[in-house]
Amino acid sequence: MNITLLVRFVAVAEELHFPRAAQALNIPLASLYSSISKLEKEVGTPLFVRDGARTQLTEAGVLFLATARDEIAAAPAQVKPVVPAGGKAKASKGKGRAPAVKGQPKPFKKRQGR
Repeated sequence: MNITLLVRFVAVAEELHFPRAAQALNIPLASLYSSISKLEKEVGTPLFVRDGARTQLTEAGVLFLATARDEIAAAPAQVKPVVPAGGKAKASKGKGRAPAVKGQPKPFKKRQGR
């Protein structure tokens, strides 16, 4: 099982509220819904009962919560790769300041004749 799915499941199980769990995880709500449905398909049984404004764990969800917490605790800590910051600075090669609105003269400025 994917650790990410288990972390998302535990977050929803603790909050019992999908939008708050998505906000706590800093992920979109739709992504959280799809992750939970994918996990339910993988387990083979519904883990949550959603009836309008209330979300509850099913009996299988309560049993699975303990297993999920154990697997998360046993998983090695994820190390994020170090990405070098920045890059090479480039000089501006423009030909001066571009007019605010192309094709119209600036107010109070004489047009240059040919």
